[in-house]
Amino acid sequence: MRSFGSDNNSGVDPRIMQALMSANNNHTIAYGDDPWTREAEEAVRALLGEKGVESFFLFNGTGANVVALQACTLPFHSILCAATAHIAVDECGAPVKMTGAALKEIPTPDGKLTPDLVRPYLHGFGFEHHSQPKVIAISQTTELGTIYTPQEIKALADLAHSHDMFLFMDGTRVANACAFLDVSLREMTIDAGVDIFTLGGTKNGLMFGEALVPLRKELAENIRYYRKQTTQLYSKMRFISAQFIPYLNENIWLENAKRSNDAAQKLYDEIDRIGGIEITQPVQSNALFLILLREITDKLRERYFFYDWDESRNEVRLVCSWDTTDEDIRDFVNYLRELIKSEKLKVKN
Repeated sequence: MRSFGSDNNSGVDPRIMQALMSANNNHTIAYGDDPWTREAEEAVRALLGEKGVESFFLFNGTGANVVALQACTLPFHSILCAATAHIAVDECGAPVKMTGAALKEIPTPDGKLTPDLVRPYLHGFGFEHHSQPKVIAISQTTELGTIYTPQEIKALADLAHSHDMFLFMDGTRVANACAFLDVSLREMTIDAGVDIFTLGGTKNGLMFGEALVPLRKELAENIRYYRKQTTQLYSKMRFISAQFIPYLNENIWLENAKRSNDAAQKLYDEIDRIGGIEITQPVQSNALFLILLREITDKLRERYFFYDWDESRNEVRLVCSWDTTDEDIRDFVNYLRELIKSEKLKVKN
């Protein structure tokens, strides 16, 4: 069944599958001491244009986020994030459990933190009765499909650094942001002052796997130990890292992100032509948020899988993937149009 539920629902890019098959040959040293992992690490350095950068490969996004935050915090610290952030909403409390740090959730209209939104939470420094703010955590793209510009990231990084804090970027969909803004990964991370970030793969054509990239030496120092303790060290590491070699070297990361972004824009254009449907957030990546009548939502679900976002106002989320086709979009929109027409006739009669 084709769906607009999540880019996690999509298949594996054939070029990535070929890389997995090629790695499935003979024996090699386990736990990352293999030539595929060395080559993948070099691919990350080449993409960022930074020779000294280390990278660490992990199973999934939650694990990568947790390991990154463990590297940044002690149990008496606090992590500031948007109230809609994945680490706050969709990770079953893993960041708090694994770091011991408090999570301070900041309401936002569009999923994006700003210095003005963050400043009221920057207090209690040096006061032993309060958790100490240590990390500003952002998602790129946000959970609402919106995107931080490098300038917006730099403003948050400057604010964090002025208070001896770190800026962490959950980059599970950072490729979509780079594609939308037509900027390099370096511009989005190193040049913008990010201290540590994840580079997503699972949602963008890989079978599994994320990369964690610390950009400060003191953050890189203990990551290998956090990765092991957090059960994210894969013994057959070559099957994660082998995927990242073509993913980065052949520009698949950006190409697939452009495909999913373009599909979302086509879906938006077609839905917008129907008229009378409220799109609640700017379409800047591969996700759309819209409000539909509950009767229409229920009927759509008979053919398509997707998630409610805010049930109180019948807001749903549609996500396109690297392999979403024009036919997928056409069929969905045609059915949506039929349902809306049918509901209008019911009201008229």
